[in-house]
Amino acid sequence: MIAARVRPPAPLPPLAGTVEQQGSLADFIWFRTGGPAEWLARPADVADLSRFMAELDPAVPLMPVGVGSNLIVRDGGVPGVVVRLPKSFARVTIEPGNRVRAGAGAMGITVASRARDAGIAGLEFLRGIPGTCGGAVRMNAGAYGRECADVLVEATLALQGGAVETWPAAKLGYTYRHSAVPDGAVVVEALFEGMPGDVAAVGTEMDRIAAEREASQPLRSRTGGSTFKNPPGAKAWALIDAAGCRGLRIGDAQVSEKHCNFLLNLGQASSAQIEELGEEVRRRVLAHSGVRLEWEIQRVGVAGG
Repeated sequence: MIAARVRPPAPLPPLAGTVEQQGSLADFIWFRTGGPAEWLARPADVADLSRFMAELDPAVPLMPVGVGSNLIVRDGGVPGVVVRLPKSFARVTIEPGNRVRAGAGAMGITVASRARDAGIAGLEFLRGIPGTCGGAVRMNAGAYGRECADVLVEATLALQGGAVETWPAAKLGYTYRHSAVPDGAVVVEALFEGMPGDVAAVGTEMDRIAAEREASQPLRSRTGGSTFKNPPGAKAWALIDAAGCRGLRIGDAQVSEKHCNFLLNLGQASSAQIEELGEEVRRRVLAHSGVRLEWEIQRVGVAGG
């Protein structure tokens, strides 16, 4: 059934999907904290998103959000439009040449599993990335020695103004945890390429990754994944541990005792407390080792609430 066309109050254009004013982000952001989106939009498909972006006042901020697995939403919420892609953007298909085409809403584990079932190796590391393909493309997500730049062939973007373009990986200007995806653009699809592999061997490697994550990371907690980028030649968690930050708390925000590069919401932490805890960790690491940690988690929105 086609969703009814929704026309929210100005300045937003109509959308065939849904638009929610003051839409909750804390309902699905992994930390379960933060204020609402001024407008939370879920487009029906790429054409719907393109039309919406073509008609949207360019002065209105637009930000895509996947599952919020590497995100702090500040307590005052996010001005403008937050785009969350629905299940129609999560299709994954196998193509010739050991290639996997994935909608930006597909989870990394889904892509890795489909590749495994098709006898495609090289994408196993996506099993260890707890976010969507769109987020992985945008931030050049990586784990277990590989990153998105190693396997991405091209990505399709919906750009500010409504144009939909397919960019080769080289145009994305990948560096460590960074890409040249423009602000206000929405990744809608990605094409990955692996290599011929044995189904059982690929499955074994995925199982190893899953077991290692379970053993070393607080996966069942309210967290935001890796908080800080690894500095050149060092591990962020080791610097944090050496600075005496393991278990450090501000209210219900805590540095994980299981993995020091994870921050936790123990229950009632605010986004402000989580962010302040991160800044305190940065101060202590700088004082102890002289290394200035850089945030890996994206922090968005306005303070207060």
